Amino acid sequence: MGDLTGRTFLVTGGNTGIGLATAKNLAARGGRVHLACRSRDKGMAAAAAIVAETGNKAVGFLPLDLADLASVRACAAAFIALREPLHVLVNNAGVGGARGLTSDGFELTFGINHLGHFALTTALLSHLTASAPARVVNVSSDSHYQARGIDFGTLRQPTRSRTGLPEYAVSKLCNVLFTQELARRMNGHGVTAYALHPGVVASDIWRRVPWPLRPLIKLRMISTEQGARTSSYCATAPELGGISGHFYDNCREREPSPVATPELGHRLWEHSQAWTAA
Repeated sequence: MGDLTGRTFLVTGGNTGIGLATAKNLAARGGRVHLACRSRDKGMAAAAAIVAETGNKAVGFLPLDLADLASVRACAAAFIALREPLHVLVNNAGVGGARGLTSDGFELTFGINHLGHFALTTALLSHLTASAPARVVNVSSDSHYQARGIDFGTLRQPTRSRTGLPEYAVSKLCNVLFTQELARRMNGHGVTAYALHPGVVASDIWRRVPWPLRPLIKLRMISTEQGARTSSYCATAPELGGISGHFYDNCREREPSPVATPELGHRLWEHSQAWTAA
């Protein structure tokens, strides 16, 4: 597993599900871990539970609402104010089956799963570079294979589908594209990027799926601890140190969707950069 003493991690959505399991794994190995999540009460409770279970007192909480870009910027500023290095950013938080708009007027699943994480990562990029070697780990999904592309016009409109699952697939494609483009832009700067499919996990990400569907889609899902294995692998595996921009499944590299082209990745970055500009 490896000792992580002296390494600092920031995990979004670290209060529940895969994020909590990942944060617990990192803390158990001696890492300094910050949980960035929306609920202060749940975030503080999760940090306390990790401390109690691992004996590692270097676990903290930062408020973060990925559906609100002002909150994302505040979270990045709060972390920088800690004057700590940042060796690994795990962009884990997300929603599936959500419908609506973010507070900034973006399709809700896209706004939370991609745009909020894009804003957080780019706000912390100079900090990651200063802490190099550093990593950005983006929790995607094999659902990204279902997306046929990105209709950029619909990203500024409320969710169109009844289930929100087509929009989820697009947001997960965005995670892969963001990882690839980040790897290209950070080449030679000491920051590497990884996207991953955690497995089909019975986590809180599905909490907004309508009730008749929710128990059905969770029937054959794996545990959050199993789902955190690939996140932890991408965040810490020494053999990945010189590799960047790839997609992983079950701790192994896997070819991403052919839709994930450099051209589409560049377009997504340009749009995301314009949309998140303060």
